[in-house]
Amino acid sequence: MSDRTAVEDLANRYSLAYDTADLETLESVFTEDATFSMVIARGDKISFGPRDAIMKLMSDSLSSQKDQRRHVNSNLIVEGTDGGVTRTKHYLTLMGTEDGEIKLLSAGVYSSEIVDEGGSPRFRVLHLDLDKAY
Repeated sequence: MSDRTAVEDLANRYSLAYDTADLETLESVFTEDATFSMVIARGDKISFGPRDAIMKLMSDSLSSQKDQRRHVNSNLIVEGTDGGVTRTKHYLTLMGTEDGEIKLLSAGVYSSEIVDEGGSPRFRVLHLDLDKAY
């Protein structure tokens, strides 16, 4: 599963699903045993898993937001595939629009482990290092 197009599509489906509050699609990008973790501004690592816990985090986050978020993915590097696991890194630029004003909220780097599950690529591990809190 080292097809760059499939990897880009997965990252973009994840971001677009979050930004449009499409929880069904958002859930579909993670394996059932997935983990999602974050480090914000070099703080402590926080982790969520399996998929049900990730979805609770996503749902709770979406319900608390007043702005319209836009996750912009760029600079994707497919580091390689070993044992059926594809490792990637890419940048995140996070913007929010509220009251007609667009603000840069944060930026960071995603690292992932992607596996093929049922013929579809899915995140088994997704980690985000954010440069600042948002």
